[in-house]
Amino acid sequence: MKFFGKSDKLDSNLDVWARPKMLVTFRAEIMPNKNRDQRTFLVKEVLENGRVRLYEFSGEHRQTEFEPLNFKRNNS
Repeated sequence: MKFFGKSDKLDSNLDVWARPKMLVTFRAEIMPNKNRDQRTFLVKEVLENGRVRLYEFSGEHRQTEFEPLNFKRNNS
């Protein structure tokens, strides 16, 4: 279905906050008493609604559940 020329599916060129196989880290407030390594998971799938599914962690998760991405952190 198209509405004002837009398709139902997400455009693959749109900016998204996560990609499959990308590491994301839950905010410390969501997982208290866990270190960064215990709060870090691999993205399995990015859903059309912008949420993600993770490997080895159930459910769908929003961007706000995770720490902001810092691409320079691992490059130092």
